[in-house]
Amino acid sequence: MSRDTLKLRMVPIALTIAGSDPGGGAGIQADLKTFHQLGVYGTAAITLITIQNTTRVSLVQTLDAALVAGQIDAILEDLPPQAAKTGALGSVAIVEAVASRWATFKTCQSRSSDCPLVVDPVMMGKHGAPLIDRSARAAMRDLLVSKAALVTPNLHEAAELAGMRVRNPDEMKEAALRIARLGARAVLVKGGHLEGPGFETATVDVLYENGVFTEFRTLRIDTRHTHGTGCTYSAAITAFLARGVPMPDAVARAKRFIDEAIRTNPGLGAGAGPVNHWADPERQSS
Repeated sequence: MSRDTLKLRMVPIALTIAGSDPGGGAGIQADLKTFHQLGVYGTAAITLITIQNTTRVSLVQTLDAALVAGQIDAILEDLPPQAAKTGALGSVAIVEAVASRWATFKTCQSRSSDCPLVVDPVMMGKHGAPLIDRSARAAMRDLLVSKAALVTPNLHEAAELAGMRVRNPDEMKEAALRIARLGARAVLVKGGHLEGPGFETATVDVLYENGVFTEFRTLRIDTRHTHGTGCTYSAAITAFLARGVPMPDAVARAKRFIDEAIRTNPGLGAGAGPVNHWADPERQSS
């Protein structure tokens, strides 16, 4: 075995199963940029194609589930990941294909423990375009959440999965408990869209793991350039998990990264532009 081959095998591998954003701010493109920035080799299985930019989404085309499954199988055969994540899945058949391959995910190379799966339950794009149909939402809740090391819903997605309104930190905690009861080992409810007194200038995310709640509070960053924040955040967590970082630390470090990525966004596009995927992963916004 050559030195270069041995060195490559020591690099953590992460897999993203998600949709494509031709503008590069969200989906597969954001995930791969984030993996690379955080020192992880990124692999990808594309689930759907979009026609979009920072101002509009004009088409969402879900791929055939067999094509998605084939991509996943090819990766697992030759480049088994140390951590994996899902994004926009599009259809029931794709959700079923991902869930059915979980036994293979669990036999990750060079790990004695299970390969952690981060489920980002993407339901709608930044411009309101649906990225998963109604029946697929139910399938994700019933088939995939129970296999997740972490589920990362925003307020709308948490409400959908938990079957309740989610408008404040107390309701975020209750939603996290309900989602955990579906079988997820940990739940991170993201509060970027919280409104009302106290949230004009601040945000809070709530992590629930092993019976413990942890809150991550940061100052709100006033910018329209937040396209792909959820994808980038969950990809950062996945990258840190692939590197062997424990869950609470992985979330905390990913939170610092996404805050810095939003704060230093490059200001691209005429609409909701992308965050900065070159952000310093160790710098905390001030």
